Amino acid sequence: MIKKAKRIENLPPYLFARIDQLKEEAINRGIDVISLGIGDPDQPTPMPIVQKLCEEALNPANHRYPSYEGLLEYRQAVANWYKYRFNVDLDPKKEVLSLIGSKEGLVHMIWGLVDRGDIVLCPDPGYPVYRISTLLAEGEPYSIPLKIENKFLPKWEDIPTEIAKKAKVMFLNYPSNPTGAVIDKKGLEEAVKFAKEYDIIILYDNAYSEITFDGFVAPSILEIDGAKDIAIEFNSLSKTFNMTGWRIGYAVGNADLISVLSTVKTNVDSGVFQAIQYAAIEALNNLRDFSKESVKIYQRRRDMVLDAFKGMGVEILPPKGTFYVWVPVPEGFTSTDFAAFLLEEIGVLVVPGIGYGDYGEGYIRISTTISEDRLIEALKRVKEFFGRDDWKSKKPSLLLK
Repeated sequence: MIKKAKRIENLPPYLFARIDQLKEEAINRGIDVISLGIGDPDQPTPMPIVQKLCEEALNPANHRYPSYEGLLEYRQAVANWYKYRFNVDLDPKKEVLSLIGSKEGLVHMIWGLVDRGDIVLCPDPGYPVYRISTLLAEGEPYSIPLKIENKFLPKWEDIPTEIAKKAKVMFLNYPSNPTGAVIDKKGLEEAVKFAKEYDIIILYDNAYSEITFDGFVAPSILEIDGAKDIAIEFNSLSKTFNMTGWRIGYAVGNADLISVLSTVKTNVDSGVFQAIQYAAIEALNNLRDFSKESVKIYQRRRDMVLDAFKGMGVEILPPKGTFYVWVPVPEGFTSTDFAAFLLEEIGVLVVPGIGYGDYGEGYIRISTTISEDRLIEALKRVKEFFGRDDWKSKKPSLLLK
């Protein structure tokens, strides 16, 4: 009998893997499933990026192991991007590190910082990887409640002093997955002030920085005075340039934290394929305004979802960032029951809020990374179903656990 490590046994099942399984089971039963689940851009990667990859992939010089830190040209392109986009100065040699996607960097950063029993402040609801990476490192995740009455922003005064004094690391993520909430510079100043008061390291996940609506422009935490003393920011090209499958990202900020992350990575991975790095350089240097067209698409789809649910009497706090809509579930349903219900009854797949933390209960997350005709069909199914008189008497038989 194979005995798993306790750190694995203590992990909850990864929600998206279970959702994929239920999706495949439904498809195999002949159901036309419309997935509003995982946020994976449906638009193609821009052709100049693809062409650059093809060109560099043919160069034998790129077929060898890449440098661990990433090509200096790539790190310089990231630094140039930060100067252009956020007016933040970065030393490409000491304050920028290439990543195999930002998810990898977030996990490895925790490995470099957290010992058994260390407290990590995790937004709740929040990206599941924050909590899972903490558990893998045998740390103790502590939930920062994000509630609608505070527009899904942290209330630092509600964190007990004894917890704040013991906390070593804090995750922050705005624009926020899953709520779509955003934070302004004043909010980030408060976060930095709190972290400095209690000597807490901030891991700022800024993966959706370029997907914002209604005139809002997402800041970098590194724009805040003193933030570079205690913060490191993670981003990628996945959402900005429709490159989720390419696995290319970066960490920027405090040089000592970059060094810690680099130490972990040099021992567990061998860097990013150089041809992909050259393609990323093309994106960062020459396609800086590309995301503006994507934002128009996502904002139009967001408004379609908001209008549809408003027509059903469901009020939603309009998200100003990301391509998600955080929707309250009907009274009498848990988020898992409601998500299973929609999949079973009308073939529409959504993500239950409980998968993002205890404070995610009572919500589902809808992703708008789907063609508009399929989104229209999904919303039509939802509206028609809840227009029926018998839906409240039904109970789902599927289990999303």
